[in-house]
Amino acid sequence: MVVRPLLRAVIMGPPGSGKGTVSARIIKHFGVKHLSSGDLLRDNMQKKTEVGILAKSYIDKGQLIPDHIMTQLMLNEIKGLDQYNWLLDGFPRTVAQAEALDKECHIDTVIDLDVPFETIKCRLTARWIHPASGRVYNLEFSPPKVQGIDDITGEPLVQRDDDKPETVSKRLQAYDAQTKPVLEYYRKKGLLKSFSGTETNKIWPHIYAFLQTKLPDVSQKDAANPR
Repeated sequence: MVVRPLLRAVIMGPPGSGKGTVSARIIKHFGVKHLSSGDLLRDNMQKKTEVGILAKSYIDKGQLIPDHIMTQLMLNEIKGLDQYNWLLDGFPRTVAQAEALDKECHIDTVIDLDVPFETIKCRLTARWIHPASGRVYNLEFSPPKVQGIDDITGEPLVQRDDDKPETVSKRLQAYDAQTKPVLEYYRKKGLLKSFSGTETNKIWPHIYAFLQTKLPDVSQKDAANPR
């Protein structure tokens, strides 16, 4: 029996590019461990760990969390996953973080969701949430039954500050400035695999086919017909 080497993958893409949806499908089909820097930060801030308190102090000032703090946070988690295939999400965000990651482990592939910024702007500014439950609606493809009202509680929906048009533009510009060098870093190493498109459901089959060359599909149902 051939033992496949463990997969060390990174997923990259602007905010609103469908990373969450694609990551969930990768987990479902390929059984990888998903490590999201955002989830990890929120968890640490909630638990008021030393790193969490430090990270929050930067976020509260509207500053980026320094590379060494993010690197320490992520590398500590990665150490516990050495027996598993894994997918990093939201890290590395800078070349310094990518270099620090390289010193600790060998990355096999970087999946880049190349979605036009105009598509993302339309997608994010159409997003409204029910604050109490976290339910998300999208006015374009999953609208509430009554505009501006949560389907279940009847309470008003709100638009997060992050999803307001002017903020979305700033976030996309910041992503572009910060992340282009990281994409270039991985492109030069021959690890970058870009998937272009405007719809997650159309991009996904290509990502699925690519990952099938590296890992077996562990989901019992829908294995022959990825969705």
